[in-house]
Amino acid sequence: MIRDILAQEGIECILRNEQLASATGEIPFIECYPELWVVDDEVFPRAKMFLDAWLKSDPNTEPPWLCPNCHELCDGHFGACWSCGTIRD
Repeated sequence: MIRDILAQEGIECILRNEQLASATGEIPFIECYPELWVVDDEVFPRAKMFLDAWLKSDPNTEPPWLCPNCHELCDGHFGACWSCGTIRD
């Protein structure tokens, strides 16, 4: 998800150790953690700025809404009803 956020800003990243979770136990678990590497060191401060802003953002800023189709109460950050799939107005 973080890689996608940075890609939208034009920051190229590489995800390393993505497939190592199955090796936990055979090698130290700390070596199995996924790592996101910014390809260009010069854009790292910009990447950090975007990630810091994303981490500080509150996903619950939108009020809950009532689905007009199935009348299910959905959290504000959903763009579609989780129950029936109706797109939010």
